[in-house]
Amino acid sequence: MEEYFKVGIITSTHGLHGEVKVYPTTDDVKRFKRLKKVTLDTGKAQTSGTVLEIEGVKFFKQFAILKFRGIDRIEDAEKYRRASLLVPRSDAVRLKKDEYFVADLIGLTVRNEDGTEIGTLKDVIETGANDVYAISLSDGRELLLPAIRQCVLEVDVEAGFMRIHILEGLLDGA
Repeated sequence: MEEYFKVGIITSTHGLHGEVKVYPTTDDVKRFKRLKKVTLDTGKAQTSGTVLEIEGVKFFKQFAILKFRGIDRIEDAEKYRRASLLVPRSDAVRLKKDEYFVADLIGLTVRNEDGTEIGTLKDVIETGANDVYAISLSDGRELLLPAIRQCVLEVDVEAGFMRIHILEGLLDGA
């Protein structure tokens, strides 16, 4: 399981006093209000990234505007453009029953109703109504499965699998 989750990407500086504009990769931009620090993804081992303490948070359209302690000039903030911001699993939002982190779902073995392995979950596509699971089937085809109760019968992240029911017609043309 992932130990760190990406919560945003610094897109640009904001103003002259070291603030940065962050595109959130979390489903709730307001979560930045509750964060005290983030780890800057340096591209190396995530645990060795630079930890930045959040001093202030504002919101502009879909972006979060963050001010980090000790970064007080536009020149100091500029070097962080396009960097990802990570939080450790311990600081991640608490999930409700039957909610999962996308990073924990990717790679799960997918089984049909009787438990036979049929493929691997490769991607989670977010849509307006519900998520859609992109499953690479063992025979080389791809199945796009709506993430709804009628289709997703069981998810066991610890054991590394999900059990599904394929609605009639979903494999036509797959």
